[in-house]
Amino acid sequence: MFYIVKSTTEKLDISGGWDNFIWKKVEVMEIKNYMGARPAHFPKTQFKLLYDNDNLYVFFRVEDQYVKCVAERIHSNVCCDSCVEFFFSPYNSLMENYFNLEINCGGTPLLHYGSKTNRQPLSDLDCKKIKIYHSLPKLIKVEIIEPTEWFLQYRIPFEVIEKYSMIDHPADGVIWRANFFKCASKTSHPHWLTWSKVNSPKPQFHLPEYFGEIRFSNKTA
Repeated sequence: MFYIVKSTTEKLDISGGWDNFIWKKVEVMEIKNYMGARPAHFPKTQFKLLYDNDNLYVFFRVEDQYVKCVAERIHSNVCCDSCVEFFFSPYNSLMENYFNLEINCGGTPLLHYGSKTNRQPLSDLDCKKIKIYHSLPKLIKVEIIEPTEWFLQYRIPFEVIEKYSMIDHPADGVIWRANFFKCASKTSHPHWLTWSKVNSPKPQFHLPEYFGEIRFSNKTA
């Protein structure tokens, strides 16, 4: 699997607007694979990316149901909520270490860096440098059982990545390894969905050997 990330010279606000401004020109990718048994609830989950000289921009759209969100502290168990995740190695080679950025539908993040058996959280201060937009409230303690569309958009400064890892700075021809996920492990309808297919007998996202590619281009959106 691969996704071509185009560049932008425009200043992008993190304020939603899936089809607004430059975002309407950006290629959409869908998270179509699943882990474990095929879930009874399979939310349509899409994402798209852009980059500029200083940041990577990530935008998710989810057509969901059975939506819940109770984790409210940085680095808490957001994967138990209705959640989207972006795991990435900021270089092409399949090295041992990677970032896992997990954000629930209320905008609470978990961000670790390390190997699949030994990961450490980034500082709260660095996590707060990631500007996040979320269309739903921060907390949804009573599960929403009706069909619900929600959006999550964020901006990752490259300076944050550089504090913890080597990085192939995005430019034309640069490739990172990555995967994208949708999960909701402690809702009434749990599921574990993946963009790049993961061959595992049970749900397990921390398998970087199955990462796909995000390929950076100097073409502008």
